[in-house]
Amino acid sequence: MIYVGIIGFGVVGSGVAEVIAMNAQKIERHLGQELSVKRILDIRKFDNHPFSDRMTVDPDVFFGDEDISIVVEAVGGVGIAYDYTVRALSSGRTVVTSNKELVSTHGVELMQLSVRCGCSYLFEASVGGGIPIIRPLHRCLAANRIMTITGILNGTTNYILSRMAESEIDFDHALLRAKEKGYAEQDPSTDIEGVDTQRKIAILSSIAMNGAYVDPKEIHTEGISSIGVIDIEYARALGHKIKLLAIFENPNDREARILVAPHLVSSDDPLAVADGVYNAIFVYGNALGGAMFYGKGAGKYATASAVVGDILDGALHRGRNAHITPWYYAETRVVSPFEDKQVKALIRVSGRPDIETIARYFPGTTVDAVPFINEKESAFIVGKEGVLTERELQKAVSNLSGFISKIRIYTSER
Repeated sequence: MIYVGIIGFGVVGSGVAEVIAMNAQKIERHLGQELSVKRILDIRKFDNHPFSDRMTVDPDVFFGDEDISIVVEAVGGVGIAYDYTVRALSSGRTVVTSNKELVSTHGVELMQLSVRCGCSYLFEASVGGGIPIIRPLHRCLAANRIMTITGILNGTTNYILSRMAESEIDFDHALLRAKEKGYAEQDPSTDIEGVDTQRKIAILSSIAMNGAYVDPKEIHTEGISSIGVIDIEYARALGHKIKLLAIFENPNDREARILVAPHLVSSDDPLAVADGVYNAIFVYGNALGGAMFYGKGAGKYATASAVVGDILDGALHRGRNAHITPWYYAETRVVSPFEDKQVKALIRVSGRPDIETIARYFPGTTVDAVPFINEKESAFIVGKEGVLTERELQKAVSNLSGFISKIRIYTSER
């Protein structure tokens, strides 16, 4: 018998308990022995719940149960979740989590602690919900040098942008719909400002960099709150969709270029298939070529599925660390300056300036006019040919009379 303890009995924690019970026979066949939830720690009491006999509000009772060999951290955040994770790992227990904030902030320390204590710190569900991506990067693609990762990693923002395009409604109304559906929190700022996506691409980048830790704060991040209906119309006219993309590029196996920002994505690109709350992650390896991972990026059972998968992995690797490459702090710079990244973008300006006027601000690249949609403004694609860096783009638009907005254009690696 393998005993599991769950800390936090919200959406994820309860989903994990239910999946273990629901698929008990399948899990037992896989492990060769039974898997059972022994204790659940939560500050709330759940009277008359099917799992109420296993619940406690006392952490000493929970951690004092020596039968528990695997702990699920489903609290979230970096406060008490960090304290409980350290306590569990220090006692030699494997910890499984979906907490992308904790992993992206303290992953180095927690993974190294797990190595010292002969257990594992596993976090498949921290990126992509139920989509398997952490383990494939760690194992299946370990023989590859990962050159690019491009992902739609946040279901809330993807739902909002999809609703804006499908229903021709503005950002505020689409956000309200997301809240009504339960896809957005009452305070959705972490999602819509790109912070959630920033944390997730930091995790994937750290794995792709062979364990060299990528600090989320080093990643230039822009959200979707400035996207308007007119932007959606331009995208549609160009045969594109607008998606919040996380992009990791490391073509020379040195410093990585990493960005989170809204992009125009061609409607025939594989990533464009991900609408609503779905996520899509495109990985390009030097041996494999391209591969895409697609599925529900959130949800009770989708996330619980990934968590339970890690529980099984931890159970099969008891006494040794399940990771191939624990993270570490690199002595040299890991993320290259954002300003040096090459870019292609759609820019909008007020009025009807001629293309020669705009081209003067972009001497090193091409400028192509876009057929106008709004008589009060003009749009141009810059950077299609030649070289245009983020630094040069920012300098140009800051000096450009009547500048309204810019949206980057994604070019796939296929």
